Amino acid sequence: MKKYILLLDLKDDPELIESYEEHHKQIPEAITKSILEAGIVEMNLFRYHDRLVMEILALDHFSFEKKNQIDQNNLEVQNWESLMSKYQKNLPNAPQGVKWVLTEQIFSLSSKK
Repeated sequence: MKKYILLLDLKDDPELIESYEEHHKQIPEAITKSILEAGIVEMNLFRYHDRLVMEILALDHFSFEKKNQIDQNNLEVQNWESLMSKYQKNLPNAPQGVKWVLTEQIFSLSSKK
C-alpha cells in the first residue's frame, strides 16, 4: 500500500469554498469509479481556511501518470475537473498547470520506534 499527501489552495472566497464543499458531499458516481479503478482505496480531503490537504491510500500498482492518462479520455472526469477549477488556484511555486502538488515526507514517527 502506498500513501500520498497532496496540497492545493482554494480561491479565498467563503461562498466559493462553501460551494466546493457542497460538491464534495456527494461526488458523481463516475468520479468515484475512476478513483477506485485507478487503484486508490481511500481518499480524504481536509481544509484549513483556503488550503486543502488530500490523503490518498493506493495499491502498490497505482501511478499518477497512468491515472492522468486514463482521465484524459474520460469526459465525466474532465467535466468534473473543469468544474473544480472554478474553485481552485495553484499553490505558490507550483509547476505550470499543476493543481494538486505532491508533498515529500520528511519525518515518520513509526521509523523511530
